[in-house]
Amino acid sequence: MRRTLAAGGALALLTGCGTGTVEVPVPGPPAAIASLCRSLHDRLPAKVHGKARRATSPKSPLVTAWGSPAIVVRCGVPRPTALKPTSQLAVINGVNWLAVPPDRPVTFTAVGRRAYIEVTVPGAYEPPGDVLIELAGAIKAAVPANPDGSL
Repeated sequence: MRRTLAAGGALALLTGCGTGTVEVPVPGPPAAIASLCRSLHDRLPAKVHGKARRATSPKSPLVTAWGSPAIVVRCGVPRPTALKPTSQLAVINGVNWLAVPPDRPVTFTAVGRRAYIEVTVPGAYEPPGDVLIELAGAIKAAVPANPDGSL
């Protein structure tokens, strides 16, 4: 079931809450998906939710972060294990999002596109949907929807 939101936690793998480098695991997608992710990285905004980009470690075009605590985008992640045919998705500005956990989202994954894109929005940024709204245009421009409509 899909629901539409007009507007709107933290990835356990992230470390560092200051303004320095954010340590983030880099996904290892196939070359074609990595190419889409590099295009996404180039299109992502310089600021999200009014926060400037931060350096990540290791440095990779598959990972982008902003602010402190860090809002983090990881492109080319594996299909979320929680994604089922009956999953409830939020549709924000034309992008389908799976929220995990569903009752108190910490991580959102853009699904139904040629690459899965994971966004971690710490609780300090309310509502989290505002962050997703700011990212949707870049995602739609860089990572096409699956032509068969699959998630």
